[in-house]
Amino acid sequence: MHAIEAEALCKRFGRTQALDGLDLAVRQGEVHGFLGPNGAGKSTTIRALLGQIRLDSGQATIFGLNCWKQSVQAHRRLTYVPGDVALWPGLSGGSCIDILGRLQGGNLDPKRRADLIERFELDPTKRTRTYSKGNRQKVALVAALSVDADLYLFDEPTSGLDPLMEHVFQQCVRELKADGRTVLLSSHILSEVEALCDRVSIVRGGRMVREGTLADLRSHTLTTVTAITGSPVPRLAGLDGVVDLTAEQQPDGVHTRFRVDHTDLASAVGQVAAADPTALTVEPPSLDELFLTNFRADTPVSQGTPA
Repeated sequence: MHAIEAEALCKRFGRTQALDGLDLAVRQGEVHGFLGPNGAGKSTTIRALLGQIRLDSGQATIFGLNCWKQSVQAHRRLTYVPGDVALWPGLSGGSCIDILGRLQGGNLDPKRRADLIERFELDPTKRTRTYSKGNRQKVALVAALSVDADLYLFDEPTSGLDPLMEHVFQQCVRELKADGRTVLLSSHILSEVEALCDRVSIVRGGRMVREGTLADLRSHTLTTVTAITGSPVPRLAGLDGVVDLTAEQQPDGVHTRFRVDHTDLASAVGQVAAADPTALTVEPPSLDELFLTNFRADTPVSQGTPA
């Protein structure tokens, strides 16, 4: 059984088609990245999973529970952090943590709560009206992470946090994964997704564009190779998968740079190796490049490893 299964989700708001047949599958025990530009349908999908909106068609389940018809039962197994947190301004941060914890199953661990307050450097005695956006986000994160849940839904969870606190959040997600918990992470911070996620889904226009491991997704893009050799690399330009080839003579040798399809990578690197390089760097495409590749072109819907 998957932690999350969504099939052919459709939802229209007036003239806007927010979801247009979206499929999503998240395996139990994995950290799954959920990516897409603003308006792609990510938050609408999460709201559907939470049972906050009724779909026009399609079905979504969490641990086999229908997200609309059995939302109360589903909520007992999950916890959620939005990207824009609204709190009760007259209450302290600590009181808000306790209320949010009770709303999310009620099984908040006091020891875990105290540890997270310290790790996120949050003063829980202050009224939330005095909090910055980052501190409001910390309250939601502490409340969610203090709950003993099977599924953690994070929608832009580090919005407003500084890099140090982002690192603390990443450590917490790794601990959840080590404990066998499931995480769905929607984030605009691609380095965060790349560091944490086992698999990634990229959505655009309410539909799935790509889904799979980073290795799966990288097979659809080009690898960058740079080398310094004593003489030009022979026969490199003749390889079909090599593009953007440049070679420049410099005092320390010939600086060669090119991009190559993964199917021709071994042949290309072999040609460079035969030229006795003094330096050789092979850079797989970053998640930033993968993301941009899927939004610069009219990329058809494609699946990576089957869910």
